[in-house]
Amino acid sequence: GSLVLFAHQLFVPIQKNLEKPTEAKLNFNRIWATEHVGRRRKMGDIWEWLISFFLLIALVGIIVYQLVCLADLEFDYINPYDSAARINYVVLPEFIVQGVLCVFYLFTGHWFMAILCLPYMYYNFQLYSKRQHLVDVTEIFNLLNWEKKKRLFKLAYIILNLFLTIFWMIYSALDDYED
Repeated sequence: GSLVLFAHQLFVPIQKNLEKPTEAKLNFNRIWATEHVGRRRKMGDIWEWLISFFLLIALVGIIVYQLVCLADLEFDYINPYDSAARINYVVLPEFIVQGVLCVFYLFTGHWFMAILCLPYMYYNFQLYSKRQHLVDVTEIFNLLNWEKKKRLFKLAYIILNLFLTIFWMIYSALDDYED
């Protein structure tokens, strides 16, 4: 009997302390949880901007590759068949990467960037639905200037997105550093 009474006297105060945390402890837990989640979100923003940065770099690489193929054709370093085959090989990956980037912006909640990507995605969709996304071997010399202008416009558009992404990545990093 006395052992049970001793155990009861020993654990009841501990149990009461566990049941009723002090106000200071509750405030500390709330503040710690808020800061911890905030830091994790900011670090998540940096990772999101890094991923979008690398996707945009991939798009820049694909478009520069297409421009190089067109320039090689213009200066007669490559025949029309090889140039068209090389360009057509990377057209669908370009469309897929652009679509993934736009969906990525939507899922991560970067609405401005997603809206900025929509015209380019719509243009790609229109080209694909009209079956005009591939370069025709027989018409490549006649449309060479148009194809180059089209890709230069795409490149300028993607570089604008790239600068905005770099800005937001630096802004997120500095905002995280201040906290």
